[in-house]
Amino acid sequence: MSRFAPTVARGIARVTESALGPYQSAVIRIGFAATWLLFLLREYPHRQEMYGPDGPWSWDLARQLVASNHAFTVLVWTDSQMWFETVYALAALTGALLLVGWRTRTMSVIFMIGVLSLQNRSVFMGDGGDNVLHLMSIYLVFTRCGQVWSLDARRDRRAREARARGERPRPDRAGPALWAGFGVVLAVATGAGRIDGGVLGGWLTVLWGLWAVQGLWWTVGRVARTAEPRVLLDVVANLVHNAALMIIMAEACLIYATAGWYKIQGSRWQDGTAVYYPLHLESFSPWPALSDLLSAHGTIVMLVTYGTVVVQVAFPFTLFNRRVKNVLLAAMMTEHAVIAVVLGLPFFSLAMIAADAVFLPTSFLLRLGGLVARARGGLFPRGGRTVPGPREPEPGVPEESGRTHVGFTA
Repeated sequence: MSRFAPTVARGIARVTESALGPYQSAVIRIGFAATWLLFLLREYPHRQEMYGPDGPWSWDLARQLVASNHAFTVLVWTDSQMWFETVYALAALTGALLLVGWRTRTMSVIFMIGVLSLQNRSVFMGDGGDNVLHLMSIYLVFTRCGQVWSLDARRDRRAREARARGERPRPDRAGPALWAGFGVVLAVATGAGRIDGGVLGGWLTVLWGLWAVQGLWWTVGRVARTAEPRVLLDVVANLVHNAALMIIMAEACLIYATAGWYKIQGSRWQDGTAVYYPLHLESFSPWPALSDLLSAHGTIVMLVTYGTVVVQVAFPFTLFNRRVKNVLLAAMMTEHAVIAVVLGLPFFSLAMIAADAVFLPTSFLLRLGGLVARARGGLFPRGGRTVPGPREPEPGVPEESGRTHVGFTA
């Protein structure tokens, strides 16, 4: 037993001292926020039919369903057209703000509220990508997804630089204002009985708990005279983040494993017609000529059919072999990109690619971030200087090792 003590101690230190996968969690944040924002913008002309008070799935039906399954949506609070337009606009706005990483702790909560409100309003809208977005919007609330590639990270860096120069950082006014405003809205909704208490308080407990934790974090950070309370909260936040990141990884593996094993049992995937028939459906043929070209070659249909099944079934078993995992990851992302173009399912594909991003190697993400930074510097030069790429991970945010964490192998 003593032989394993140092390994256990290192493992405990690793998951408590830092929030693992800062670049992976940032890519997940950016990916799902961009997917949601693009979806809302694309469907803006059709928003009334999809989620509006006068849609085919009426407000009364939605209210009855929510009362029976205890799902959360603010769109059943009232059937006012103005309320619907406000919620839709706020959902798009929070998607954009989460994308750039502005106040990610607060925006991730409001982002989740927007996703759940619209999707639970009309449960028969959407596809598998919406289910993934639905779940990931909840998981994102518990991650520290603004550590890098965000406006929050830039603000924190400037505050540290100001302290290093002996200057006092600019006071934070936006954070307390958001917290107070969110508390007022929660108080009004609670007093009006709009939020379902459910079992153990349900969403009422969740939302008030998140609000209280945010207030506690801010208070301890500015009032505590010693470092111990801040360190304790930081350890708890790291544990919650790392657990949420592991759940995201497990969710992605579960999606592929169940999809692959169900495909094995189906005769349509055994004889190849599961790929052939959708290519000839009008609803899934935005480019008929391209669909006809692909379906005309039996070899291509066979390779896509069996390749899809093999990759989905095998992927969860390859996580401990970084080279094989990276190859299958590239194959799955390529497959989703092809689905987006050939079958006309861009948002489903974007959601799946965003979920797959949790397994991307840190070294690849650093190179990708450098390319984006250089491209941004070329388009928007600042005083003739080149915009620097992402910095190397700081001591509190170590770069992941391929030997110790299956999700972040290089």
